[in-house]
Amino acid sequence: MNLHAEALLFDNDGTLVSSMGSVHRCWTRWAREYGITDEEFARVELHGRPAAEIIAELLPGPVRAAALARIETLEVEDVAGGVLLLPGTKDLLSALPAGRWAVVTSATRPLAEARLREVGIDFPELVAAADVTRGKPDPEPFLLAAARLGVDPARCVVFEDAPAGLAAGRAAGMRTVALTTTHPSAELDADVVVRDLSAVSVQVTDVGLVIRTDG
Repeated sequence: MNLHAEALLFDNDGTLVSSMGSVHRCWTRWAREYGITDEEFARVELHGRPAAEIIAELLPGPVRAAALARIETLEVEDVAGGVLLLPGTKDLLSALPAGRWAVVTSATRPLAEARLREVGIDFPELVAAADVTRGKPDPEPFLLAAARLGVDPARCVVFEDAPAGLAAGRAAGMRTVALTTTHPSAELDADVVVRDLSAVSVQVTDVGLVIRTDG
C-alpha cells in the first residue's frame, strides 16, 4: 500500500525504540517506593501515556510532583543498556529529509532525549509531555508537531504502536500506520498495520514523500 505525505510523525517507545523492560523495571520499583499494591498497579495502563497522567490515577495531589520527578530520575538512570533500536528504524529515518519528520512522545523531554541518544537517533523535532496541555489520545501533540514542521495535518502520516496514539492521530485528521510491536493487530485501528518499521520504505519526490508498506 502507498501513502502520500509531506511529513511523518513517529511515536518513540514501541515505534522507534523498545524500552519496555526498562519501563517495567522502573515503574515497579517506583510503585513499591510509594506503597502502591500489586493489584492497584496492575490496573493501570503504562504504555503510551504521560507519566503525570499515570501518577494522577495512583497518588493524591500533594505528592504527585515529587513522584513524577522520582520516576523520571529512575527511567533516565536506566537508559544505558535499557533501550533497543527497533527493526527498520535507522534505515527509514536516514531516508528522510530534515524538516520532514518529528518524534511525538508522551515521555518527558529529558527521558525522550536520553533514549533517542542512547540508540544514536539524531531527531530534528521533538514534541514531549511538557509541550502540550493534553496528551494522547488528544490530538494536540500531533497537531503541534505538524505546526512546528509547517505542514498541513492532513498531509501527515502518524506511526504508532499504542491505541491511544493512533486515536490521537485520527483525531488530528492524519493517516495512521500501526506497528504490532506492543499490541496485537486486533487492538489497533489504523489505515495500515505492519509488524515494525522494517516493513516501511519511503521515496522522496519533488512533491513530497511516498510511503510504501508491505502491511
